[in-house]
Amino acid sequence: MTHKKILLLLNGKTIKKNKNKIYILLNKPIGYVTTIKEQFNRDKVTDLIKVKERIVPVGRLDMYTSGALILTNDGDFIYKVTHPKNEITKTYTVTLKGEVSELEIENLRNGITLDDGFKTSPAKVKKIMENKEKNITRLEIVIHEGKNREVRRMCEAINKKVLALHRSKIGNINLNGLTIGKWRYLQQHEIDNLIK
Repeated sequence: MTHKKILLLLNGKTIKKNKNKIYILLNKPIGYVTTIKEQFNRDKVTDLIKVKERIVPVGRLDMYTSGALILTNDGDFIYKVTHPKNEITKTYTVTLKGEVSELEIENLRNGITLDDGFKTSPAKVKKIMENKEKNITRLEIVIHEGKNREVRRMCEAINKKVLALHRSKIGNINLNGLTIGKWRYLQQHEIDNLIK
């Protein structure tokens, strides 16, 4: 969503605020990093979005995770979306090797201690697929924290190997109709709903 440039009066002269605020939803592919300054010459998410404004990711997805990523040039918006006190949910679909027991799911729901001693907040977790022939299980996990690689580390804490990880939603914003590698501008009501 692009907003009109704001005019300010300074010492009797009209000046323009330096930029339009834009908000973009990207369906991030695997293999792209969310850092802006990339020292290893890897593909960056900003390479996928051709806009004249300088935008940055709102939070991060690791290189091997796909899915919903918001990018913007609005610092206040970034703060509101990423600050833990606002508890904006992120919904992930994770494919794991092996079966996942009800006890393991309950442990994830109640909060689990990660490798660094941090205990996660309670999460919403449900089993959405189990294929005994292929020896895989798929879970939907909804969290509101933004710890580094949190969902992967939660699954490691129950001794499960992550085969695929995809973020399908940020708050109520989903990827409906947006294929991998494509992006769109957020609608004003989506922006408002996220930071209300």
